[in-house]
Amino acid sequence: MSAVKYHVGKFPPQKLDLERLIPLIGPANAAVARYDGVLLAVPNASVLLSPLTTQEAVLSSKIEGTQATMGEVLEFEAGGKTVPEEKRADINEILNYRKAMRHAETRLKDLPLCQRVVKEVHAVLMDGVRGHGKAPGEYRRIPNWIGPEGCSVEQARFVPISAGDLADGMGAWDRYANGEAMDRLLQLAILHAEFEALHPFLDGNGRLGRMFVPLFMFQMGLIHRPTFYISAYFEANREEYYNRLLAVSRDDDWSGWCEFFLKAVQQQAEQNLEKTSAVLLLYNTMKLKMAELTRSQYAIHALDWIFEQPIFNSSDFMRASGIPKATAARILKVLKDESVLQVWVPGRGKKAGVYGYGELLNVAEGYDAF
Repeated sequence: MSAVKYHVGKFPPQKLDLERLIPLIGPANAAVARYDGVLLAVPNASVLLSPLTTQEAVLSSKIEGTQATMGEVLEFEAGGKTVPEEKRADINEILNYRKAMRHAETRLKDLPLCQRVVKEVHAVLMDGVRGHGKAPGEYRRIPNWIGPEGCSVEQARFVPISAGDLADGMGAWDRYANGEAMDRLLQLAILHAEFEALHPFLDGNGRLGRMFVPLFMFQMGLIHRPTFYISAYFEANREEYYNRLLAVSRDDDWSGWCEFFLKAVQQQAEQNLEKTSAVLLLYNTMKLKMAELTRSQYAIHALDWIFEQPIFNSSDFMRASGIPKATAARILKVLKDESVLQVWVPGRGKKAGVYGYGELLNVAEGYDAF
């Protein structure tokens, strides 16, 4: 079977099966609006939803082949254990994903989601990790193709746009991203598929394309923070995800892809609402419990710190939390004794112990982590 190739002139699509798509547009937008309503109720969302943001980075990277879990990422950050070189490479890619998202959020305060932002975010995503030698922040100047590792272009599954046509292709993508549309989610579906088809960089295109989902939704005012987690659906339906993208270039089946994407957005909005509500409920419950257990004026301060870093070492907590050292040590002891925190790695000598807030991790990962 010959490779599917990108065909210039088919973007944006001239015709969509609106009879098929309109019944999906309303429910998807309504689900996003309901999720955003809960998101607005979360105080200091960047802190309280930090574990969900990490989980999104884990799942988006997993689609590309990484194997690290959220727990391993957070424990690595806490200095909890030594990991093999290959796993460390996975973790660093996930950490870069988070950094790239933070950079993008900052840039969108001043700029639209444009080619300049795309290149900057790619440079952060690829900094110092596998693929860092493949021109971070620069569009490719050579052909690339998608298929089994080590395959030739003749054996490839898909061949993106030629390097010579890439500047025009990304220019059209940029104009469409910042133009008017009958529906923003439909526009986003088309943008995501086109970005993956253009494959403008030598590496990191998949992660970058998924990163644009919350960024575009934020830019267009669909959500008040760029915290929308789409990768769980794509990971659970990975084969269909790739097949639907491929069918756009092979069969010009934009409607099939848009149908898949709108269903993904609706389902993930509903799941995001459940998780965010669960995090908010846990936080509000723990505010009262922390005050009762610790009898400290620093109870909420400690809780916020733990929510942002649900796996941490005791030295970091006592040094960086802003709580007096003796008080911080007492709070940790109380939370451990009351089984709020679990000991992940016992302290030995001068080596600090590592603690985990299992209940929050369970919510973020969607299953019992303990």
